[in-house]
Amino acid sequence: MAPFSYYITAMDINFPEKSDEELVKLTLQKSSYYKVLIERYIRKLGAYVKRLSNSSKEDIEDILQEVFILAYKNLRGFNNAFKFSSWIYRITHNVTISHFRKNKKNKGVLDLEDNELGERISSGLNLEDKVNTDFLVEELLKALNKIDLRYKSVLILRFIEEKDYQEISDILKIPVGTVGTYIKRGKEDLLKLLKIHL
Repeated sequence: MAPFSYYITAMDINFPEKSDEELVKLTLQKSSYYKVLIERYIRKLGAYVKRLSNSSKEDIEDILQEVFILAYKNLRGFNNAFKFSSWIYRITHNVTISHFRKNKKNKGVLDLEDNELGERISSGLNLEDKVNTDFLVEELLKALNKIDLRYKSVLILRFIEEKDYQEISDILKIPVGTVGTYIKRGKEDLLKLLKIHL
């Protein structure tokens, strides 16, 4: 399968002032506008896929290709009551989890060099003052590899993607209250693995 970048032609249109939702409407009139949405989201979604599943570069390209094709095919079904970002993240999440389940080889292990992920979740847990930061980041990433995928997903969406509870609810199709519960349980599991008591 050709790399996803093969399917993205050079940008010949640029509408930074247009909202995602406006671009969806334009795309339904003329498909070339879809390139703008791809350009806006390809790096963000690629990083999300990497952090959720630690897939190889080739697998990430395959996943993103599937995501953008699937999103395009279902664009008419997009509900403007929701954010486009939540909708495309939901598709990405589902495709990534499906791919992960078919290809257990990578086991969803996080990259232990992903300092930004470790530092942001450390900050979310208010742990900076409790242990050495460099040690914490490495240990935190190891711990994230061990917790339930449900909790790992909400922690990544909350602290790395900076999504609010409602957006996470829309992306994962779970109640807002469950988002809060998963974040709480994810934090508790991480703290147990780190053997830190607040």
